[in-house]
Amino acid sequence: MKDWRVFKLLTSAVLLSAALSHLPGYCQNPESTSDSPPSLPQLTVKRQLAAAGDLMVAGKYAEAADLYRQLLNLNSRNPDALAGLGLALGRQFKLDAADEQFDRLLKLDPNNAVAHCGKAMVILNRLQSSNETVIKNRTQLLKEAGHECNKALDSDSRVVEAHYLLGRVFKEEGRLDMAAQAFAGAAKLDPKYSNAFAQLGLIKVLQNKLSDASENLKKAIAINSGNSTAHYGMGQVLLRQNKVDGAIAELSVSLYQNRNSAPVHLLLGKAYEQQGNLVAAVREYKEAIAIKPELPACYLSIADVEEARGDIEMAIAELHSGLAILPNEPSLLTRIGNDSLRVDKLDEAIKHFEAAAAANSADAAPLEGLTRALYLKAQKESAGAYIFSDDYSQAQALIARAIALNPNNIQLRLAQMKIRALSGQKPDLGAIALPKSDAERPAYAEALLVQGRFAEAGDQMTRAINSAGNATQLLAVGDLALMIKDLPDAELAYKRAAALPEQAERARRGLDQVGKGREEARQNVTFGNDLAKKHQYDSAIDKLKSSVYGDPFVADTHLYLAQVLEKNANKQALPLREAIAQYKTYLALVPGSDQSKLQNRIAKLEGKAARYERSSPDSPQVSAR
Repeated sequence: MKDWRVFKLLTSAVLLSAALSHLPGYCQNPESTSDSPPSLPQLTVKRQLAAAGDLMVAGKYAEAADLYRQLLNLNSRNPDALAGLGLALGRQFKLDAADEQFDRLLKLDPNNAVAHCGKAMVILNRLQSSNETVIKNRTQLLKEAGHECNKALDSDSRVVEAHYLLGRVFKEEGRLDMAAQAFAGAAKLDPKYSNAFAQLGLIKVLQNKLSDASENLKKAIAINSGNSTAHYGMGQVLLRQNKVDGAIAELSVSLYQNRNSAPVHLLLGKAYEQQGNLVAAVREYKEAIAIKPELPACYLSIADVEEARGDIEMAIAELHSGLAILPNEPSLLTRIGNDSLRVDKLDEAIKHFEAAAAANSADAAPLEGLTRALYLKAQKESAGAYIFSDDYSQAQALIARAIALNPNNIQLRLAQMKIRALSGQKPDLGAIALPKSDAERPAYAEALLVQGRFAEAGDQMTRAINSAGNATQLLAVGDLALMIKDLPDAELAYKRAAALPEQAERARRGLDQVGKGREEARQNVTFGNDLAKKHQYDSAIDKLKSSVYGDPFVADTHLYLAQVLEKNANKQALPLREAIAQYKTYLALVPGSDQSKLQNRIAKLEGKAARYERSSPDSPQVSAR
C-alpha cells in the first residue's frame, strides 16, 4: 500500500533542491548570501540529494539510504539528508535507526515539521509489529503519534502529511468522524494525494457509506493506479455489494502490489469463501496468519470454513492454534465455548466462557454462552432440578461485575435472570422489557426456557426466524436453537434456509442433525421404558434423562421420567424434587390438558420431599422448577 507522494511531501526541501539545481545563482547553503554561482561541492550535494530522491520515489530505499549517509559524512548537520535517511530507514522498517535520525534533526530544529511527521510515521509503523510489548502499549503509542502530528501542525498547518498521519491515528483509535475530517483536510491541501483519498474511502466503508467510499477510492486509483490500499478498499466495497468476482479482481491487484498485507489476504479469503471456493479461502487465511499471526479474525475465519463443512472438532482445533498465540483473546475463547457446546463438551465450554468473560467483562456474549452451558449441564446431570456448584458461583460473580460496568445491557440482564433461575430463584422477567430487536429475541427465549415457559420461548424464537432476512441469519438462529436442544425451532429455521440456494447444503446438514437428535431421543425413551418395565430403574432413568436432554420438547418423555424417578425415590428428597421438575415441565408442554390430577400429585410429592429433607438435614436442599 505504497504512495510515493508521501515521500515527496515529507522531503519537499530535498525535491526543491533537485528542481532548482539547474538555476544559476541557487545556493544549497542557506547561510550563504553570495550571488555567485554555486561551487562544485554544492552542485554535488544537490545532485546527490536529487538522486537520492529519485531512488526513494523508485522504492530503492537501501540505495537511497547509502547516498544520504554519504551526504551526512560530508555534513552531519544537513537537515535534508537527515530527513531523507530517516525516511529511507523507516520505509525499510528499520524503525529505531529512523527514529534516531529524526531525533538528530529535532536537536538542530525542534520545530521541524518533517521530523515530527517522521516520528509519527515510525510510531504508526511500530504498531504493525507482532511484538507483544508494542501490542500492550498500543493506546499510549497512538497518543504519542497524535502528539507528534500536532507538533508538526503547530509548526505549519499546511503540512499535508501531518493531516494524513493524524487521520491514521484517529482511525486506529476508532474515532472515524475525526479520521475522515483529517483525511479530507489532507486531500483538500493536496488534491493529488492518492493515499488521503484511499484512507477516506476506507473510513466510508467502515461507516457503511458505500457510494461515498467508492467515489473516494476511484479518485485514489485515478491519481495512482499503484495504490494497493485503494484497490483493497474497492475490494471491500464490491464484497459488501455481493459483487464477489469484482472484489476478487481488485484484491488480487492489491496483493500483486503488496504481497505482505495480512488484511488483503484475509479479505480475499472471505471473498473466496463467499464464492464457495473453500480451499482457496483457507489458503488465504493461512497466508494472513503467516504474515500477522496475532490477528484473531484469521483463526475465526478458518473455523467458519470448518463449521460450514460440518467438522466442528477441526474448527475447535484451529481456534486452539490461535489461542496458542493469543492465550487471552476473548473472541477465540468465546468461539471455542460455543463450538464445544455444539459437540456436547459442556465442561470445556464452561471453562472457555469463564476465561472469555474474565478477559473482557464488558462483553455479554461469553456470559450468554456461560449461562447456556450451565442450563444444559443442569438438564443433562440433574434432569431439570437445580444444582449448586462453583460454576454457578463463578457465573454469578462474572455477571454481577459485567452489569456494574454495563447497567443497561439487556443481554447481561437476561443472563443474570437465567443464572438466578438455575440457582432456584424465581426472577421476574417482567422487570425486563420485551425484546425490540431480532438480536435480543433468542436471548429472551433462553431466559424463558430456563423457567420452563416453553410456549413463550417458542414464540420468541419463531419471531426471530420470521424476521430473518437471509440464509446466514436463519442458520444462526437454527444453530442456536439446535445448541439449546430446541429442535422444533431449529427445524423451522433450517427448512427456511434450505429454500435459499446459497446455503441449502449447510441447512440440509442442520436438518440432518435435528433428525439425528430426535432419533437418538426416541431410541433412548423406548429403551428407558423397556428397562423400567423390568424394574431396572437406575438404567431406565439414565436413558430417559438422555432422551429429555436430547429433545426436551417431547412432553411424554418428561412424564415417563417423572414416574420412574418417583418409583425409585426410596424415601430420598432429591429424586422426588427431580420428579416434581419433570411433572411441571410436562404440564408446561401440554397446557390445554386436564391438569388438576397432576397438580395434586405434585403437591403430595412436595410434602414428601420436605419431610425427607427435615429428617435428613445433611441431604442437599434442592428445589425444582
